[in-house]
Amino acid sequence: MCVELDMNRRMDTSFIGRPHEYMARRVYSTTATDWQERVNFDRLRRQRLQRAKAMLEKHDLGAVILFAGENVRYVTGVYQGNWKYNIFIRYCVLPRGGDPILFETVGSDLHVARMDAPWMEGRVRPAITWKWAEAAEEFMAGRMAQSIMDVLKESGVERERIGIDVMDMRAYHALTGLGLNVVNCWPAMSEARVVKTPDEIECLKISSAFGDGAMWQAIHEWAKPGVKESYVCAKVNEYLYQEGFDFVYDIIVASGGNTSPYRRWHTDKVMRQGDLVIVDINAIGPGGYYVDFVRCFKVRGKPTPKEKELYKECYGSLQAAIAEFRPGTTSDKVAAKFPVYDDDKYGSVSLQQFAHSIGLSLYEGMWISRAYSLKYPAELKQNMCFAVETFAGHPELEQTVRLEENLVVTDKGVELLTRCPFEEDFLA
Repeated sequence: MCVELDMNRRMDTSFIGRPHEYMARRVYSTTATDWQERVNFDRLRRQRLQRAKAMLEKHDLGAVILFAGENVRYVTGVYQGNWKYNIFIRYCVLPRGGDPILFETVGSDLHVARMDAPWMEGRVRPAITWKWAEAAEEFMAGRMAQSIMDVLKESGVERERIGIDVMDMRAYHALTGLGLNVVNCWPAMSEARVVKTPDEIECLKISSAFGDGAMWQAIHEWAKPGVKESYVCAKVNEYLYQEGFDFVYDIIVASGGNTSPYRRWHTDKVMRQGDLVIVDINAIGPGGYYVDFVRCFKVRGKPTPKEKELYKECYGSLQAAIAEFRPGTTSDKVAAKFPVYDDDKYGSVSLQQFAHSIGLSLYEGMWISRAYSLKYPAELKQNMCFAVETFAGHPELEQTVRLEENLVVTDKGVELLTRCPFEEDFLA
């Protein structure tokens, strides 16, 4: 058995018997070396771009205009901080049959992009920023649209369907005012990104390994009587940033009464003996890929029979849903294993009994919820990666339980990416 690395190099995996990326215990270092392949970022960038280009063909798009930071990073490999992701100050254009053109924020950012990304040589141009320009917004948006039109004309695709990923009405009017046929390209980019390359899975494994380390310390070292939820949140942030994470998106810490109803942000509430604690780690690892998982535990105390019952309820539904992930099956099979909850009551997504694809963004590609997946199933494919989360929340509970796990869909089912143990005394 071999796994393709580059055009003329292959990894011999005959001894281990499985693709390396499907084995969570085989985690590469984040550093580079001469004696081991590890994550190959040249290959990662190339294969991501190949997938995006394939989706332009499949969805009949002459080009895509990308404003969402994770889409820009996916096709260009350029990252300049999470703060720039969704504020419309940079963008890129990927024309069919061509290579991406990045429009980067002028000043130091433009110089840094040209220095940091030699694979984009000659294809980094000054971005025209129009948002928050007050009376000048229409004028600046027109200039931005013209910068995009120049690229489309250079590639000869200006009369074709042009996809845009996220909507800004001023940008939309500026682009359509030039005669462009602007359509939604989110389905194309989502379809590209939801199936991961081997290097993307490696990055997710690395992020999960650090996430496991942070969670273990939260359970065994940081959460104790007399400390605040904000303290545990701060310690997780400190650890992950010290280990080189790109960005800590959110660390949810809820304890005691804040678990019922579940308060999904930290407060300065002090933890007490016997408090249940729910910790939810959402963070972007050193290679740009997310870890998002949850554990629930008790501060200095043994679980009560009721707490055991709730934990087993949450754990059981989680494991039942995970067991349904395999190539070729459909999302309704997973959704059927989630407990009936407000998704059913309101016909909307609670984000508490559901699963979501993860990758360069926290919510990527596909969501699975009882609100719609039972009636509108979607196919699950090999190399999709998901966070699966369940909740045991009912009225009149003093405390309750939430759990979440990360996985990759393999040729034989799933491989769990997060490996921090569950609480044995709750499951006994």
